Amino acid sequence: MSLLRRLLPSVVVAALAVAAAVAVPTAAAQPAELPTAAVALGDSFISGEGGGDYAPVTDVDGVSQGFPGWSAPNSNAYFCHRSPHASLFRASLPGIQDRFNLACSGGQPHDLGNASINREKGRAVPAQLDQLRAVAQSHDIDLVLVGLGSNNSSFTFGDAASVCANRFIADAWTGWWEFWAYLGGDVPQQPCTITDLATDAELAAATAETTDALRALLTTLAQVDADGQHRVVFQDYTNPLPTDYAGRYHEEDNRADDRDKFRALGAERYAAGCPAHRASLAAGHLFSQGLGRLVAGTHATLSAEFPGADLVYLNVQGAFDGARLCEQDGSPDNALATPIRLQDGPSGVPVTSLSGRDKIAIQRIANTCVTYFQTCQESWHPNANGYGVLGQCLSGAAVAAARSVACTRGSDGSVTVA
Repeated sequence: MSLLRRLLPSVVVAALAVAAAVAVPTAAAQPAELPTAAVALGDSFISGEGGGDYAPVTDVDGVSQGFPGWSAPNSNAYFCHRSPHASLFRASLPGIQDRFNLACSGGQPHDLGNASINREKGRAVPAQLDQLRAVAQSHDIDLVLVGLGSNNSSFTFGDAASVCANRFIADAWTGWWEFWAYLGGDVPQQPCTITDLATDAELAAATAETTDALRALLTTLAQVDADGQHRVVFQDYTNPLPTDYAGRYHEEDNRADDRDKFRALGAERYAAGCPAHRASLAAGHLFSQGLGRLVAGTHATLSAEFPGADLVYLNVQGAFDGARLCEQDGSPDNALATPIRLQDGPSGVPVTSLSGRDKIAIQRIANTCVTYFQTCQESWHPNANGYGVLGQCLSGAAVAAARSVACTRGSDGSVTVA
């Protein structure tokens, strides 16, 4: 039964119950009513990446995988990073009895209908639709939260983030003469552009890929949901970085990031969680807006194909306004997103400061992220407080009458869904 129907006045519900009791012979056996469920599907912004306290995850062999150690293969199911602080668990969902987080950090459209391990850099978890079918055997699915599109066969959020961060770090620590003499001039140091992150053609391909996967989701729900009534919320993405940094992060030691070598500024921005050029911020927001259009386009297409389905587009691009990394002094403690954090080897100890490190140490630390991606994969995702805000966004979308809603954060920290 849908959430909206559960909000009918109690008198009407009682009247319907009495009518049903009169119409059905008392001797007739009634099927047991299944407990209601809300289910989360998709990628890292849904699984709770960055939220911490990650739960064990059952792999393709049916084995529950707890934390396997920092040097374990990143394909381990545990690194889906399903957090109890994810928005699904922070939302107020009247009438929902149980909640199931089936999303996986790094999840792609491919992973809805196929085991993730069957693609490059996938994780050893079953297809998310197979996991959904298992939930439907014991529960009446009333709400599905899905976030998909930031990772696909054309581009991934992780790659986009690393491009901008790596260019900034290389520019901050390596002078032009060192760049050419020692690195062969093959390490880009200029700010990101939108085409470095995702081209129009790549976004179009990703939209088609995502639409196909979510079409399969709706078809599966129609087959397995106990009463055929469910709301599907299509959530898009919020950018962890602002459109510009607070003034204190513009320069350090009289050096800005538009000149050659600026280690003090590089260290300051890294400590604050936002190691990226100011000139890269606009490209990052264009990328986020492109992802928003991707999700909105998928929602529009499937709404037309499934006119009877209860589909809601949830725009969360303004949900972190005023509380992004380096948007205010005091970052990252006052931000709703996780800072970029690396490790010096798979030690489990995050490097919180790069002050005093030379370029050799910086290269070694950066390479840890490449070799052991789990050591840095939380970077630039919502933190537990951020998921609390996204939970408020979901609360509003779960009962909204409109088919498209935007969740925004006011200057006083209040959250509005309209």
